[in-house]
Amino acid sequence: MDESKKRLVQRLIRRIPTKMLKTTLQKWGHLTGEQHRAMDSIQSKWALTESLLAICEENELAVKHLTELEMIYMMDNPDQGMWYAFQLTDPGDDAQSVDLMQFKEQFKSHLRELVRQVSVKIKKHTDEAVWIRIAWGDAYSRPDHLKPTYVVHYLQTPYVFVTRLNSKQKPMLFQAMVLSTRYQYFKDANLSGRNLTAIRDLLMRKYQQVFPTKYPSPLTERKQTVTNPHVEREQAKPAANRLQMACEAFGGGTLPQLQSAVYKLETKFRDHTNTLMTEREEPFRCVVKFSSTNLLESLKNCASSGIASTPVTPLLSSIPLKGKNYFVITDNVPGPSSQMRQTQN
Repeated sequence: MDESKKRLVQRLIRRIPTKMLKTTLQKWGHLTGEQHRAMDSIQSKWALTESLLAICEENELAVKHLTELEMIYMMDNPDQGMWYAFQLTDPGDDAQSVDLMQFKEQFKSHLRELVRQVSVKIKKHTDEAVWIRIAWGDAYSRPDHLKPTYVVHYLQTPYVFVTRLNSKQKPMLFQAMVLSTRYQYFKDANLSGRNLTAIRDLLMRKYQQVFPTKYPSPLTERKQTVTNPHVEREQAKPAANRLQMACEAFGGGTLPQLQSAVYKLETKFRDHTNTLMTEREEPFRCVVKFSSTNLLESLKNCASSGIASTPVTPLLSSIPLKGKNYFVITDNVPGPSSQMRQTQN
């Protein structure tokens, strides 16, 4: 067996949890019933690897078949690895008319014009997402299937999500995407996370939003605790207002599961007690990072419980409002603005 095929099989078996392997292999559809039963009876990863290698030889399966297996697993388990969101801008007149067949043909054609050695596989998922697997090579080496880039794009929308893309490959991917979708530019959306579902829902507004109303009906907490009735009456209105403002800022129901938000400060140092720092011409630079297993839920709970003040500061409410979790905060001075820069007062 070819060494690259063997290493790919080893990587796949090591990556796919044993309890999920049966279902994934069934969706793959390249094993006979007897081969499935033989795989089901094996427990150790080493033995599973050896068995799948033997089946690949027996069924004459090539690398392209193994990459299909990897794609099936990735599409069923997208919330892993670090995903980065990007946005296509300035659509052409025919951008909304690009269908799947046109996109597939043109994306592969444009990318192969830019990279001599490249392997591209495109599949449409059940949620209308187009999944792209790219194994990159160069003029001197064949495509590396052990380090593929994954791209997820929703046709007729400007949103693209990418994982495992290095700086050398970025221009080529961006150009191929722009040409095949009929847009003019490709920019960083300043949103990233290990949960693809979360950053997709945040950017595409696929979560329950709560909008301000002139006559708000107080929202109720999910968990009610029995307290002194007099204290309850005294605290009821402020608590309801805090919950309303927290939900208006971050949303209601189940929120997208972001893990972090980063604020990069590049502002003038202001402190009348520290003249040395205040008189510096260069801006004061530092990075503030908020981290949590579910950041939006944590921030919402802080605001609704009174731990954080309300109304919520725009620095935090801008995360769901703008669909970003990376901000550069600068002083408001004249000059060109960068697409990566989010300026706050």
